[in-house]
Order: sequence, then structure tokens, then C-alpha cells
Amino acid sequence: MVSNAGFTEQVPLREITEDHYDRTFDLMAKGPLFLTQKMLPLMDSGGSIILVSSAMHYMGLANHSAYAGAKAALRSFVRTWAAEFKDNGIRANLLSPGPFPTAIMEAQANNSEELDALHSHYANFVPMLRLGRVEEAASAAVFLASDESSFMTGSDVVVDGGISNV
Repeated sequence: MVSNAGFTEQVPLREITEDHYDRTFDLMAKGPLFLTQKMLPLMDSGGSIILVSSAMHYMGLANHSAYAGAKAALRSFVRTWAAEFKDNGIRANLLSPGPFPTAIMEAQANNSEELDALHSHYANFVPMLRLGRVEEAASAAVFLASDESSFMTGSDVVVDGGISNV
């Protein structure tokens, strides 16, 4: 089971509203928790839970309190579930991507010129000097879903070009 949902709105702490907080946590923390709960009956003989977070939960990026907090909650979930599911063969892991050209990034630009500038801006912060390719995140998810990661649970696979490490 893979849970991958998100949006980003850069909001300074002084301007966060309950509506913003609720929308953010409902989609990015509450949703994955209850999705996983509803999927558990289908995993009675084992399975792999993959929650997609963000490298942002490692970073202190201004104006991202609610986003980073919701994504950090996912980290806590997989650690807790790794302990909770230890006797039934279910593994729970996190995938934390860095900047990728996705719909979330596209929503931050008003036109293709702004989007190109945004891509360049984010790429300059990545030690590898580029955005990730969607196939790179997908390969990490396939790995976590496969038996190749059968000795992993409660882990966080960070696919971010090093941005959260420097």
C-alpha cells in the first residue's frame, strides 16, 4: 500500500489559520493513517506500507510549519507501526523525496517561465544540481514494496539528491 498525497502553501507561522492547519494535516497525516487502517484487513498475511513524506521534515525551511509537521507525523507513524506490526509480517516504511518536478511544484508557478525559474531555483539547492526524476522516486518505492527490502521496517528512504544532508 502506498499513500502519497500533498500540497504546499508557504505560510508564515504568524499567519497560519486553523483552516490551513486542518487542510494540511487532514490530507497529509489523517488521510494516510485512516487509509492504512482500512487496508490492514487486506494485509493479514503480511504486506508493505509505504508512506510518502518529504525531505522537508528534516529541514528547517521558513514558512512550512504545517507542511513539515504533517510530513514528520508520517515518520512517527512508520516507526510506531513497525513496532505494532512486528508479529504479523507487515512492514511500514517512509519514502522522503526532495525536489521533483511534480504537480505540487507546478502549482507554485503561474506560467511556464515561472515554472522553469522555480525548477532552476530548487535545483541550485540540491548538491547534485538538478531536480529528481520521477523514475528515481518510483524506483525507491518499488524497492520498498518488494522482497528486496524484506529486512526493512520503520525506515526512511530519502531520495533527495542530498538536499537534506547539507
